[in-house]
Amino acid sequence: MSYYILKERIPVLESDPIAWGLWMGTADHVVCKIRKGNIRVSTVFLGIDHNFARDESEPILFETMVFGGKHDQLQKRCSTWEQATTQHLDVCHKIFGKHF
Repeated sequence: MSYYILKERIPVLESDPIAWGLWMGTADHVVCKIRKGNIRVSTVFLGIDHNFARDESEPILFETMVFGGKHDQLQKRCSTWEQATTQHLDVCHKIFGKHF
């Protein structure tokens, strides 16, 4: 399992699981979140590589999820902070329309 922390929004491999746990317990790893009515869209830094294919592609470290509404449990994942912010906006546009 590969552990990561963020340094200035850049994922950095953390080899010490205790240091990783301490960082995860105190750091703000929310990228974006929005709530409209009973629907919430949340994008967060996961801290653990979710690229379970074990190939040589980038680690999967960010996740956007929808809670509530027609798209409840919709989930998308990506590798970088920049991708995560774009992904968050794309999901919000899908859920709430262009002018959310």
